[in-house]
Amino acid sequence: MKLLFDHHLSRKLVTRLADLFPESSHVILHGLDQAEDMAIWQCARDEGYVIVTKDSDFNDVVTLRGAPPKIVWIRVGNCTTTTIESIIRRSYPLIEFFYHHPQSAILEIM
Repeated sequence: MKLLFDHHLSRKLVTRLADLFPESSHVILHGLDQAEDMAIWQCARDEGYVIVTKDSDFNDVVTLRGAPPKIVWIRVGNCTTTTIESIIRRSYPLIEFFYHHPQSAILEIM
């Protein structure tokens, strides 16, 4: 599973979660740190990523355009990178199931 972390999330997550998601990346590593959501969506679609975000805008994009890419929407307020890492680690089985379920487009985790 390849995750693409949105600019609202720390790029440190790429290395912190490399044991579970070794092919993951961050938008900044693709030159998309200031990009519009559609450019991020297109990159994820072209390169086979699942977008991980705290931004509700991607929910709207997937509702209009469909998947791929799939979206993992982290539904928490301001918190530390360590908390986000913990949420993703705890949700790994759910994310894996979601990734392999073709009808699923958006996964909300907390």
